[in-house]
Amino acid sequence: MDMDYVTITVPKELADKALKKGVDLEELIITTLIEKLGLDPSEVVRLRIELAEKSLNEAKGYIGKGDAVQASEKLYKAVEECIKALAEKYRIPEREEAYREGRWWTRLLSRAAKTLSRKLNQPIIDIAWSKAYDLHTRGFHEASLEIKHVEIDVPYIEQLLEKTKQLTKTDPRNG
Repeated sequence: MDMDYVTITVPKELADKALKKGVDLEELIITTLIEKLGLDPSEVVRLRIELAEKSLNEAKGYIGKGDAVQASEKLYKAVEECIKALAEKYRIPEREEAYREGRWWTRLLSRAAKTLSRKLNQPIIDIAWSKAYDLHTRGFHEASLEIKHVEIDVPYIEQLLEKTKQLTKTDPRNG
């Protein structure tokens, strides 16, 4: 099943202030809606996996266009969504902390990747997170990676997405 998306208009001044404070508006809106709507954890897992697939597909499009910066960030986002989906499914302490704090800090994502990797005996979770974090810092923020350096990490992220689907028994195409 392909997910449809909507665009939300936010005043630029507000978006700029959020960015300066490190607030991810997309994640804030998604998390707020999940909480306000009282979604079932299985729905949250399914939505997170669909977002991961969307980000991975967008990354591949950017790779095709030779845009290493945007491809890096979309690959990072795909891994981030996989970790959040797994954290939701397995109710790890980092998930609870993220909900209490109102956001997923990078330190929580890093700890969650390690917790999940150990708990589920799946090294790919921590490996993909390490690759994604490098893409986020070196590829996106520093813009110091070329497309050849970005595309080499795609198989790890694809493997994590497939493993996430297996571990959550959720495939967005099958509901």
